[in-house]
Amino acid sequence: MTRSVLRFPWTAGPLFLVALLGVRAPYAADLQPALSSISTNDLFRHTRVLASDEFEGRAPGSIGEERTVRYIAEQFQKLGLEPGAADGSWFQAVPLRGIQSTVQTLVTQGSTTETWQFPQDIVSWSPRMQPRVSVPASELVFVGYGVVAPEYDWDDYKGVDVRGKTLVMLVNDPPLPDPTDRTRLDPTQFRGKAMTYYGRWTYKYEIAAAKGAAAAWIIHETGPAGYPWFVVVNSWGRENFALENPNGNRDEIAVAAWISLDRARQLAAAAGQDLEALKKAALRRDFRPIPLGASVNLEVTNTLRAVASRNVIARLPGSHPQRRDECVVFTSHWDHLGRDDRKTGDTIFNGALDNASGTAALLELAEAFTRLPQRPDRTLLFLSVTAEEQGLLGARYYAEHPVIPLAKTLANLNIDGVNVVGRQKEIGVVGQGLNTLEDLLTEAARTQGRTVLPESESEKGYYYRSDHFEFAKLGVPALYLDKASDDILGQPPGYGKQRREEFRENDYHKVSDEVKPWWDLAGAVEDTQLVFRVAYAITQTDRWPEWKAGAEFKARREAQLAPKP
Repeated sequence: MTRSVLRFPWTAGPLFLVALLGVRAPYAADLQPALSSISTNDLFRHTRVLASDEFEGRAPGSIGEERTVRYIAEQFQKLGLEPGAADGSWFQAVPLRGIQSTVQTLVTQGSTTETWQFPQDIVSWSPRMQPRVSVPASELVFVGYGVVAPEYDWDDYKGVDVRGKTLVMLVNDPPLPDPTDRTRLDPTQFRGKAMTYYGRWTYKYEIAAAKGAAAAWIIHETGPAGYPWFVVVNSWGRENFALENPNGNRDEIAVAAWISLDRARQLAAAAGQDLEALKKAALRRDFRPIPLGASVNLEVTNTLRAVASRNVIARLPGSHPQRRDECVVFTSHWDHLGRDDRKTGDTIFNGALDNASGTAALLELAEAFTRLPQRPDRTLLFLSVTAEEQGLLGARYYAEHPVIPLAKTLANLNIDGVNVVGRQKEIGVVGQGLNTLEDLLTEAARTQGRTVLPESESEKGYYYRSDHFEFAKLGVPALYLDKASDDILGQPPGYGKQRREEFRENDYHKVSDEVKPWWDLAGAVEDTQLVFRVAYAITQTDRWPEWKAGAEFKARREAQLAPKP
């Protein structure tokens, strides 16, 4: 059952939408109370509460979680929404296991054995839910980008047996130059500049495990990774989380790690290799794995604990008798990194931008839809998820245990951080060209005199780094906005880029991610109103959003919606 997208004439005549092809549309004035309810004051108010020290960094399984999920549920209740979990409560239980790994790393090359140090040399952990994990005398092998991509005729392994070995690999996709223009990447290979899932760190550990490797090390480089080394330390060098499962993650890689660029260079040099030469070799289709003349002994001690975390779900039931069992899901993650009690001074990762601000926007969207004179045709779910920072775990759990089947979920609209730098003429879409939701976004943006641009840093792989991806990979079309263009109205040229780079270097996954005096949420209001307009359009039409040709999730969706025999 294939449905095509309806392109609404948003700017034609006095109607916001027109009553055609099954669309039931109110006059534009009817939407104004809803749109006007989205305000900078409310965005600031919710953000300041959630990012306050009282909430202790909102780590799953902490007192910060208790205060956070209670606050979100109370706000939903005040708005008159219904509890949305399957048991009739506000909370969907998400069973997690906390894993704090201490890893001893002994690298032997020739007659020399050296202990690599955390955090300057290596950040490693085991995802396996067992107290001790041992990897003895594992040969180190450089496997290029560690990618097997049949559609691009690419295989970095070439049938080489890597069982029991420790794989050393490069971050991101192979950056293959365009043979007709060496100044850019080949758009026909790995989507050119844009990262594919093959470049994502999760894929690299997954393929290593599938190949039977004992451990996998990714060489960190700030540019391709999209974040500096301290983000690796703060993100993976502390307690990690995994979804509980019967096999205790025994099918995952035994030891995962990031290694510093300096250590990677030294490792290559000791093997008589040059890292830059190895990187060039990895750009060839005939590349084969290269032994590094070294082995590693890894001894892991895991401290394990059960963590009963929760997603918060609110429901606004649809009003149409035939459509109210279908839904649109909004997502925003409530969690951050908690506390870092290894340090003195400020130890709280407040996560103001990431993602108290996005949770505030989710609450504002919920309020806006309660201000409509008539509820939308389809049901809306407002889903505030846990453990995004630990690998999108809350979103994954919901997608695998949805309260409304994914075959009846038209779309996911995700907010992870809002625009805090001011109004902009453009809005970016992460993963441009994948689905028809961006067509609806383009029409909505016209009502604000704005245009839609491709995401500003597609090479960073943001499409695979937030909660919408868990819906997308199971077939549900998803929309995720890019927060700021380079130019901001009323500011010097390049102001947006400047602030974005400052955040990444100074605040991302640091205790300094707090509400700043210079924040301007006028742009966040407009962006949230855009999300509202897109969602409202989806709720009112008989045409469903679709994946576009070439999207890797298209076949999954078509199979999901196909009539059952």
